[in-house]
Amino acid sequence: MKCTNKRRVTAYICILTIMLTFLTGCGGLSYDMAYSTDSDISSFNVISSRDTRTATPFATNLCVVKDDVTDGTTADMSQATAAVFFALNENEVIYAKNAHEVLNPASLTKVMTALVALKYGSLNQQLTATNTVNITESGAQLCGLKTGDTMTLDQALRILLIYSANDVAMLIAEGVGGTVEHFVEMMNEEAKNIGATNTNFANPHGLTDPNHYTTAYDLYLIFNEAMKYETFNEIIQMNGYQTVYYDKSGKEKKFDKLTTNLFIQGRYSAPDNVTVIGGKTGTTNAAGHCLMLLSRDVQGAPYILIVMGEPSTDELYNSVVELLDEINN
Repeated sequence: MKCTNKRRVTAYICILTIMLTFLTGCGGLSYDMAYSTDSDISSFNVISSRDTRTATPFATNLCVVKDDVTDGTTADMSQATAAVFFALNENEVIYAKNAHEVLNPASLTKVMTALVALKYGSLNQQLTATNTVNITESGAQLCGLKTGDTMTLDQALRILLIYSANDVAMLIAEGVGGTVEHFVEMMNEEAKNIGATNTNFANPHGLTDPNHYTTAYDLYLIFNEAMKYETFNEIIQMNGYQTVYYDKSGKEKKFDKLTTNLFIQGRYSAPDNVTVIGGKTGTTNAAGHCLMLLSRDVQGAPYILIVMGEPSTDELYNSVVELLDEINN
């Protein structure tokens, strides 16, 4: 009869116990997962404060800002309500003012509308206008859509981002989301998914609503995500758009408009050694004058700049030029 060595069995049991402890994650190690949709800051590093081991940070490839960053900046941003300026390659915060202040975004909203449409729609799908496109708010930018008009999503996105037509935003929302209400839910879900937790959308166009708000930092997150789509990057660089769509009888309707971006129009110039690639404008009485830009330096390095709440067009573009010049400093 062969006897079993009790000490050997005991050693085996100890080794097995240790292996199971590591494999099952037991042993008291924990990670501080600071990202939360309920937090008042949009993006967080999730490094554990108790251990040198780390989980993958939520903001690994993002610029992160908590407080104002204005030291060393000579640009006069005193009239702007909020602004952020980031060097994307280095994840560097060049400037930040009230980055997390909740504000009305006006037509900067349409970047999220485009993002959701590009993610869940098809560029060649046909959209048909219903009475939801009948926007009557005074001063609202409109393409002039009527019930029964048809165009592709590709056409609609170009009109949306280049001319900032509010009725086309409604056309896209209903066409992609089934209903405008469902599309807005999709917008808010997407905002949470990318960390824009200080944001709530009430419509796809950005006309004033007390439940429609975001922050300069959240708009950076949204813009940064939208730039992952080739079509979006192409559209924001265009200085105008010409197309033909159709009414309910099949009759042609022509569209021919310049971009609302005055840098792309050539009415304002970027500083030397800086190239404005494109972006999105937004203006309402509640939001003031707003601008979102993608720019590059002479080496081709990208920068995102967002300014919100300027009192006039001239003050907006002049302050943006001054801030862009920080690239040369």
